[in-house]
Amino acid sequence: MGAETLFYSDVKDRSVSGTYDFALVWAVLLLLALGLVMVYSSSIAIAEGGRSYGQQPAYFLLRQGVYLAVSFVLAMAAFQVPVAVWQKGALYLFLLGVGLLALVLIPGVGREVNGSQRWLSLFVVNFQPSEIMKFFAVIYAADYTVRKAGDMHSVSKGFLPMFGVMFLVGALLLREPDFGAFAVITVIAMGILFLGGMSVRLFVGLILLLVVGFILLIWFSPYRLQRVVGFMDPWADPYGKGYQLSHALIAFGRGEWLGVGLGASVEKLFYLPEAHTDFLLAVIAEELGFVGVLMVILAFSFIVVRAFAIGRQASQLGLHFAALAAQGIGIWIGVQTIINMGVNMGVLPTKGLTLPLLSYGGSGIAANCCALAVLLRIDWENRSMMRGTKV
Repeated sequence: MGAETLFYSDVKDRSVSGTYDFALVWAVLLLLALGLVMVYSSSIAIAEGGRSYGQQPAYFLLRQGVYLAVSFVLAMAAFQVPVAVWQKGALYLFLLGVGLLALVLIPGVGREVNGSQRWLSLFVVNFQPSEIMKFFAVIYAADYTVRKAGDMHSVSKGFLPMFGVMFLVGALLLREPDFGAFAVITVIAMGILFLGGMSVRLFVGLILLLVVGFILLIWFSPYRLQRVVGFMDPWADPYGKGYQLSHALIAFGRGEWLGVGLGASVEKLFYLPEAHTDFLLAVIAEELGFVGVLMVILAFSFIVVRAFAIGRQASQLGLHFAALAAQGIGIWIGVQTIINMGVNMGVLPTKGLTLPLLSYGGSGIAANCCALAVLLRIDWENRSMMRGTKV
């Protein structure tokens, strides 16, 4: 009993006032609200001019509002689930995700849009399994690392089994194709394995293998190679391979420090493709300027930092699965944000990844909200344990 009291006194140096991390909640709500406004602003022109959208200016705004409402309900349900239950169901969730990824590839079942077969039709909306698979990958990788804690230095026992399941997921994603989701899930798994105690030598070797693998995937895929070539010099072919990036850069240039004003973007007027999804940040940069982009970066940075802080706190309390899950969520949000921003700014080749919490799309918003609800649950359980109350 004395040792337990001493342990709690060691971790109580952090503030445990309040039941929830309200700062984290407000940061998430700020991004969701900004996303709703910017989705509306960036999609008015395409909604008005598209017959398939009923020529309704608020078409995407209304749908995004419904997606947010559904995501809030799912997030509240996810928060009610104890972390121990998430750990027990990790394998089943992962198998469900793999099954959905396979289902997408069945002719007549999966729906093809713009040359990619990534969606399942739910009659009213389309569901993208690769988005929820990122969440399942976090849960599974955290559980796997805890179960294999004693084998993290072993290639055959610690690394190869995870490599096998990630290879299966990668093969399914590349068949869609969805190279962006494959890259994010790979980084999630690698990050959690490293945080869970994988040897540095094995981790470095794995990185080198992955770099070689990604280069080969790009080299032997003509459309991926064209994207890389277009990224290296978008102005060499501004009406072809460099079209998206050149217009994204023009949007950033027009925005300058304070932007041209909310709703006043020119690039969203049929110049910048996917302005409300993949290139939403470019519209934010044009309308709200450097200050708007900086606020978005700071909000995401705060969420990632809090995720790692919550994970570190859980680790101090001996909650190793919760610690890795929290930090895995931070890796996911951080990496996907960096990739999307890098693409918008011309730092990375064009990739079909949305900006978490902001871009239009129900599957991504729902997956992000559920993951952040689990992060809040981990923080809530940490605080309950530090106060000595029952979870």
